[in-house]
Amino acid sequence: MADPLEERPTPYLVVDADLLEANIADMAAVAADRGVALRPHAKTHKTPEIARLQLAAGAVGLTVATVAEAETFAAHGCPDLFVAYPLWVDPAKGRRLRVLSERALLTLAVDSVEGARALAAQVPGSRVVVEVDSGQHRSGVAPAETGALAEVAAASGLEVVGVFTFPGHSYAPGVQDEVAAQEAAALAEAAASLTAHGIAPTVVSGGSTPSVAQAHGDVLTEVRPGVYPFGDAQQWELGTTTPDRIALTCIATVVSHAGGRVVLDAGSKAIAPDRSAWATGHGRLLDHPDARLVQLSEHHAVTVWDSGPLPALGSRLRVVPNHVCNAVNLTDELVVVRGGEVVDTWRVAARGANT
Repeated sequence: MADPLEERPTPYLVVDADLLEANIADMAAVAADRGVALRPHAKTHKTPEIARLQLAAGAVGLTVATVAEAETFAAHGCPDLFVAYPLWVDPAKGRRLRVLSERALLTLAVDSVEGARALAAQVPGSRVVVEVDSGQHRSGVAPAETGALAEVAAASGLEVVGVFTFPGHSYAPGVQDEVAAQEAAALAEAAASLTAHGIAPTVVSGGSTPSVAQAHGDVLTEVRPGVYPFGDAQQWELGTTTPDRIALTCIATVVSHAGGRVVLDAGSKAIAPDRSAWATGHGRLLDHPDARLVQLSEHHAVTVWDSGPLPALGSRLRVVPNHVCNAVNLTDELVVVRGGEVVDTWRVAARGANT
């Protein structure tokens, strides 16, 4: 494909296909080593071509966050989808879910009696798992309450097959072992609660990219990491990836040396504004690991340089976004390279699929 990178206007996102494929293979091996199935979260990449690579590497299906994401991946042939979100199912959403259930094996989530009954009224017989709070304190019921909710859901006409959680509090330095232990304890208690209410759990689902290597395979049956195909600056700082394995970067141009700093044209509308409290910057530069993006505006990224002469105005740098999921959702396409040569462009088909 004749598409020289140096002629493409910046900013844009580029994916190294070799690193992407290696990361996908490595996570498949991690899941196999932990004795769990792999169901990647596709909200990270939103791209059918990457989903196909994950499925070909052994993933049992995909996780998605919204009905619209499920519709996108079902339309591109994914046969098994889990919407890992406690949907409130009104008649309009119910119609969409009924259509989806004819195209793929669809698993849905509940975390309240009202939500379960609303789902049962619109899509009777739905296959569901109960969401459990394992410490992030976002959505999900307390583990001990799981069985009672599952019993009501089953009595309402839903097929309850298990429990799940998201250990989102694993996104902090040095906590992965502790969070994985909390996840295992919460899911074990939740599964036992289901059993005590006469429902045998066959799905016990958890996992995140930071904590998946510590997942307890004696409790979990599957894991749902999302970021791992690409990596990002958060994972780099957490130590769950290294810069030589980061597969997605934003190519940005140096537009200013004001104040002795390096100002790039990749602002928050290109790489997203996410910055955790523990992060050392708004992103990092792949080839200059000591530099930091210290200020982010819509179209400016202000960088404090590491050492040596500043890069020339007009030169290009590789920016690693803090949170790759949101960066991908800001672009229409991913430029795919091998050995520095453009080999393809992939449309971010589920971009903006928020409903």
